[in-house]
Amino acid sequence: MSKEMLSAFEALEKEKGIKKEVIIDALEAALVSAYKRNYNKAQNVEVIFDEKKSDIKVYALKEVVEEVFDDRLEISFPDALKINKAYELGDVLKFEVTPKDFGRIAAQTAKQVIMQRVREAERSNIFNEYSQYQDEVVQGEVQRQDNKFVYVNIGRVEALMSRADQMPNETYKPQDRIKVLVSKVDNTTKGPQVFVSRTHADLVKRLFEREVPEIYDGTVEIVSIAREAGDRTKMAVRSDNKNIDAVGTCVGQKGARVQTIVDELGGENMDIINYEEDSSDYIANALNPAEVIAVQFDEEQNSCLVIVPDYQLSLAIGKRGQNVRLAARLTGYKIDIKAESEVEFVEDTEEAEASTEVSTDDSPSESTEE
Repeated sequence: MSKEMLSAFEALEKEKGIKKEVIIDALEAALVSAYKRNYNKAQNVEVIFDEKKSDIKVYALKEVVEEVFDDRLEISFPDALKINKAYELGDVLKFEVTPKDFGRIAAQTAKQVIMQRVREAERSNIFNEYSQYQDEVVQGEVQRQDNKFVYVNIGRVEALMSRADQMPNETYKPQDRIKVLVSKVDNTTKGPQVFVSRTHADLVKRLFEREVPEIYDGTVEIVSIAREAGDRTKMAVRSDNKNIDAVGTCVGQKGARVQTIVDELGGENMDIINYEEDSSDYIANALNPAEVIAVQFDEEQNSCLVIVPDYQLSLAIGKRGQNVRLAARLTGYKIDIKAESEVEFVEDTEEAEASTEVSTDDSPSESTEE
């Protein structure tokens, strides 16, 4: 083994982060197999790499026994004592059996081991690196796309963005630069696979953390997010500091902070509301911009009936039921909405359903155009 090979090990440690000792251990193990394969030797052997001399030796291992059954694996106790009187039964002796041309095989094996270790180390390093980025936002560049994925270069790896993670209002073209959330990192037999998303609610959260220092440092807390990617997001915020307007802090002066995030998400609307400990107030805020007259709860069903002015009914429901649907996700309650004029009728006739009743299902019973 040449000194140049040892220098190559040291270079790999610096450039790839693969420890020299790891390569040497792997090389020694591979050379044991190479020795048995090339020299048709089945006995126990050990390969030792001497770093100081840059040399490799092969040793046959034999156990000291009272009676020898296989002289390739064993040595008798009397014969062992002839070598050294300190040997005892059960000791293992080493006998050098290095073939003359073993250097050639060692060089070929070393090359294979190095290539394999480099691949494994790169996979491991990539997995470890991007595992740290899971649930975080990274900048990426669109490379290409097929029927299943958009492929986004996020540094040392080409991440996968599935159809479900693609914004319905966006078209992705090569060299487009986009911010994505690292949603999952898998270590597969083919190497690390990184999955990213533009639709995950946490993308909005991370973008606000970047844009609003008060969220990043914990002065303002994001309590809940409900999102229909590419269209509208509702976000509830709060602050324990009474001198801080949580909503105003997120919106920023003249809307500058929230507008930055809206632009990043292709014009997605942002409703930022104050979180309230009182569930009635919280639900009323969540249905913003509609005005709420009263909220009646059915705690057993984790649902509530929200009463709004007649002229606010469509606004409370929202286009295609979106406003009430997002409010339900945000608050965790199933929300039914009724117009004020229908309340007495419903109370007098419990079995009747007002035609204007709207649940949080995706298919409301009446037109929900704002």
